Amino acid sequence: MPAQTELVAQLNDSSFANVWQELKWRGLIQVSTDEQALETLLSAGPVTFYCGFDPTAPSLHLGNLVQLLTMRRLQLAGHRPLGLVGGSTGLVGDPRPTAERTMNTKETVGEWVGYLQSQVQRFLSFEGTNAARMVNNLDWTAPMSAIDFLRDIGKHYRVGTMIKKDIVASRLNSDEGISYAEFSYQILQGMDFLELFRSYGCVLQQGGSDQWGNLTSGTELIRKVEGKAVHAIGTPLITNADGTKFGKSEGNAIWLDAAMCSPYEMYQFWLNTADTDVIDRLKVFTFLGRAEIEELAQAVAERPHTREAQRQLAFDVTALVHGVDATQKVIAASAALFGQGELGKLDRDTLEAATRELPRAMISDDSMGIIDLLVASGLAASNSAARRTVAEGGAYINNVKFTDPEAVLTTADLLHGRFLLVRRGKRTLAMVEVAAG
Repeated sequence: MPAQTELVAQLNDSSFANVWQELKWRGLIQVSTDEQALETLLSAGPVTFYCGFDPTAPSLHLGNLVQLLTMRRLQLAGHRPLGLVGGSTGLVGDPRPTAERTMNTKETVGEWVGYLQSQVQRFLSFEGTNAARMVNNLDWTAPMSAIDFLRDIGKHYRVGTMIKKDIVASRLNSDEGISYAEFSYQILQGMDFLELFRSYGCVLQQGGSDQWGNLTSGTELIRKVEGKAVHAIGTPLITNADGTKFGKSEGNAIWLDAAMCSPYEMYQFWLNTADTDVIDRLKVFTFLGRAEIEELAQAVAERPHTREAQRQLAFDVTALVHGVDATQKVIAASAALFGQGELGKLDRDTLEAATRELPRAMISDDSMGIIDLLVASGLAASNSAARRTVAEGGAYINNVKFTDPEAVLTTADLLHGRFLLVRRGKRTLAMVEVAAG
């Protein structure tokens, strides 16, 4: 992931009276402990707040990006973020709506903690008077005995209250049930807030609204143990206008790790945002101000075919996650695929990511005639059909038009010594890979 200096400009919108009003306008507050008190608190001066991320996978995803960018907005307003990666809660896992989580080994969770810490760090500033700090709840959980945990923390929880939490109640009513380990997750998260309150003066926790029961576990624990009022905010779960789940492409999660979801895939995901969703996405996932977003909303209404809002969204989010340079390579690759740029200038990773979804064929280096390539790639059903394509001026290899049906390509024509991009007409593409001789 990119260094902070490679990220697009990050500023809060000064047209709002305070950061709370901006968060509300961006649709980032679904639920909170006390809206008026929170607005006053966040306007009065720097406060310390935290958000937790559990290492249940080797990368964060777009749902986590909502939290990361909300943290950054609060930090830009002068507040101090604590980025918590759950080395202990990740060993247990918060309850899922349907079934028990598969527990990963301690070694795997420890490795993933490192991955997630590095990702969280990319979105926060660790300099200045409100520098961010990374914390790991394993540091205060591991030394605690089971007896101390039950006496010092568990005694403050009432089972009747715990089983009323939505996700616990749904699991209790399912055939799967819920284990004591997952049932105890809300106590562990509550203890995190208490520890951060004591150690850093943390008075606010943020998270997804689906975690509200876990968020308020901490506010209640601090009220009982310390007699103090602290706060929580829950961001909405992002859904598409048609009600489908947001954050997946072809059934796969959009991860923030480039090895799990390439910059090209991420860019295309945002570029394909529906007109009905794009303005809401710009509010949540970019640092564009209200005036700029309103201009893009007008463009969507008046000239949707230009997809200005989608292109701005795709650029800004991909640049935030992967850096401006990688994003510019993606845009160049998209243009080059269809003859509007130089394929030979694309690095191999970008080329492969850009062509991953294309039909592919493997051939030997003695089958590199233009007719052979059109047939092998599936862009022509037969030799005669391939000849017609060539005769009609619709055959391209690496964006070069071929008009001679007897033409044969050489190894010098291969991209990165291995690939040929075959195109029929303006937009029908395939990738041919030439096996090493």
